[in-house]
Amino acid sequence: MNNPLESPLVTNTPSDLPANIQEDISRLIQKMHFTLPLTILFYILPFAIIFWSLFIGRYEVDPGNVLRILISPVVPMEHTWSSAEETIVMQVRLPRIIAAVMVGAALSMAGAAYQGLFKNPLVSPDILGVSHGAGFGAAVAILLSSSTWLIQVSAFAGGTVAVLCTYLLSRLYRSGQILVLVLSGVIVSAFFQALVSITKYLADPYEKLPTIVFWLMGSLSSVRYSDLLAIAPAMLLGGGVLLLIRWRINLLSLGSDEAQTLGIDLKRITKIIVLCATLLTASAVCISGIIGWVGLVVPHLGRMVTGPDYRRLMPMTIVIGASYLLLMDDLSRTLISTEIPLGILTALMGAPFFAYLLWRRKTGWS
Repeated sequence: MNNPLESPLVTNTPSDLPANIQEDISRLIQKMHFTLPLTILFYILPFAIIFWSLFIGRYEVDPGNVLRILISPVVPMEHTWSSAEETIVMQVRLPRIIAAVMVGAALSMAGAAYQGLFKNPLVSPDILGVSHGAGFGAAVAILLSSSTWLIQVSAFAGGTVAVLCTYLLSRLYRSGQILVLVLSGVIVSAFFQALVSITKYLADPYEKLPTIVFWLMGSLSSVRYSDLLAIAPAMLLGGGVLLLIRWRINLLSLGSDEAQTLGIDLKRITKIIVLCATLLTASAVCISGIIGWVGLVVPHLGRMVTGPDYRRLMPMTIVIGASYLLLMDDLSRTLISTEIPLGILTALMGAPFFAYLLWRRKTGWS
């Protein structure tokens, strides 16, 4: 009997198998040889972009000084850099970079979870109204001349209330279907969008209205360490739970009957996914404003690398989402002399790429 380790499957395909099976095995082996280096590259990519982001901008900082500034709190060394460089790196760019990583990862995770839950490739994190609810909360706070901290709290509360309204509205129909939840989200989103329009209509056109409009377009320019500490618990809770239950999202793709046969409580898992995705999206939107297309496009990029298995897809989505939004934020502050809102850039990049994905995947999305 041959040693299994010496089986032809390790290096090539057995000749006694049918031709179609041999072709499938060969394609699988070639895909593994292709995706493994690509996966490693994607996991390294965020660290390279983070370091690159620290020394680019209107005020350029030497990469060597960036390294010394980052190491100096731990390893005492002679200060060969200016205080202005240290302030720019540690107080301006670093919190903004961390925020871009957190927001990109959160929106991507929420989008991937919703696409698995609703079994729909067109689903994004704002499908249940969280973004427009957060926008209304922030707009009201800006209208009342609240502080930055109160604007963020109001945005988080508005997003949470919007999702709660969506869930309660779907319960009125007592059908228990996922489609009803989606349609309820459309209704609530439209309602809160109308409330945002009313707020903009009532706002002072010279002071409050520009602030509301700029917030709604998305930006990370005013993020500070205190903001990151405030949203970190919600993001860690929502993201951690989604990572722990990501294998169950695979079972949801089989259909409701099959999932129930395998022992999955659909109502319970739906509530958990909605709650976690709401925490991720609301906490992201409250510090960044409304940034579209990230949670829609990034999960598809992850599937191109890892396939539809959520055990590998969810971590890859985190990595790609963090890298993507950080790169968009770098472009927003360096392309022209004034900062471009993030929501504009993500739409300009995301819409054509999603059109390409639709053309490329003519036979399916998973």
